[in-house]
Amino acid sequence: MKGTLAKGLLLLSLFALVFLAACGGSDGENASKDDENESGSGDKVIEFMHLWPEGSSKQHYDIVNGIIEEYESDNPGVKVKLEILGNEQYKEKLKVLSTSNELPDVGMTWAAGFLEPYVSGNMFASLDDLLDGPLKDKFVPGTAEAYALDGTTYGLPLELNITPLYYNKAIFEEHGLEAPTTFDELKEVVQTLVDHGVTPIALGNKDRWTGSMWYMYLADRIGGPEVLNKAIDRSGSFEDPALVEAAKEVQELVDMGAFLNGFNGLGNDEAKGYFINEQAAMYLMGSWDLPEWTTSEANPQEFKDSIDYMKFPVVEGGKGDENSFVGGPGVGLFVAENSDVKEEAKDFVAFFVEKWGEQSVEKAGVIPATKVDTEGSDLPQMYVDVLNDLNEASNITLYADVQMSAGVAEVHLDMIQALFGKAVTPEEFAKQQEEALAAEE
Repeated sequence: MKGTLAKGLLLLSLFALVFLAACGGSDGENASKDDENESGSGDKVIEFMHLWPEGSSKQHYDIVNGIIEEYESDNPGVKVKLEILGNEQYKEKLKVLSTSNELPDVGMTWAAGFLEPYVSGNMFASLDDLLDGPLKDKFVPGTAEAYALDGTTYGLPLELNITPLYYNKAIFEEHGLEAPTTFDELKEVVQTLVDHGVTPIALGNKDRWTGSMWYMYLADRIGGPEVLNKAIDRSGSFEDPALVEAAKEVQELVDMGAFLNGFNGLGNDEAKGYFINEQAAMYLMGSWDLPEWTTSEANPQEFKDSIDYMKFPVVEGGKGDENSFVGGPGVGLFVAENSDVKEEAKDFVAFFVEKWGEQSVEKAGVIPATKVDTEGSDLPQMYVDVLNDLNEASNITLYADVQMSAGVAEVHLDMIQALFGKAVTPEEFAKQQEEALAAEE
């Protein structure tokens, strides 16, 4: 009996030791900032969660680590504790943490609709003080604004994409053409290419957002940078004459044969293949494709040397200017509203944004959302030109489908495909989107 009891007590003791060891191991590996702050070091700890693992995003990962090392060196008594997850895991973890309002002090977010549930739940802190202070006038116009809701900014963008109109200089020279600066000149270029049996524009509109960018530029050039935004935010209407006129111009291009045959059934990657294989003269796409035309080893140097870009041409008599771009910011940073190191977290964010802007182009091929001084930089000329254009940008209009709720975005994208396919009139195109937007008011 005593032996049985002794064995039982021994087993219980072992179980307790294993349980305590397991708990201790968990605490040691994921120590809370309170534990660390009370460890005697006196350091304040900023928890930072990002989505650039070393395995899939080494250049980004290395830049982040370098910035943190520099920040900690400049700020004795402050430490940055990292958690790194892949893109989809990151989004899921952020959702889980938000349910208990235990977000990291600093994390990554996206603009517009992604922000809304976190802002409505009072989880993201206002960063207006950074825009009025250390980051004043640092951002390209129209970028930080994409992270604002009801006039308050809740995130600061790190990356930016604009949408140039790339063109093949060799094809243009072969047919005696120059890059057009007006929309009428663009149509003349299209007509000349069509007359010589050359496909003017590579477009894969199966994806729909690709056609939306053509429509958005025409809306901007005809009605100015606010006409589409106002239709979406309901201070205006999608049936504004400028938006209907933009739809008419799209269909005129279709009637001219401007786009790749079968464009509504082709994906963007397929359409890009025609441009890369020099079977189309122009291609409207985001600046994320800059490596394709500059540094990619997959494309022949002769081809890369023949690619340049133009700003989307202006419409004579229109309200838009050539320095207004369609595009939008990528990922940005937030600070948690309930952070117990909120001031330190904001200071780190301001530091990070500036350092990221200085390093990300050359080290990772990323176009940052902040203005970049290209003087003395070792970059392909096309990067330098795009960055200089961004520094002079009068406006960046965020992609329409990103501005809209998911349901309205689907209507918009479906209507884009119908417009290009001539399944609806310009008036019907505008009316259906107006009705979808009005239904959500």
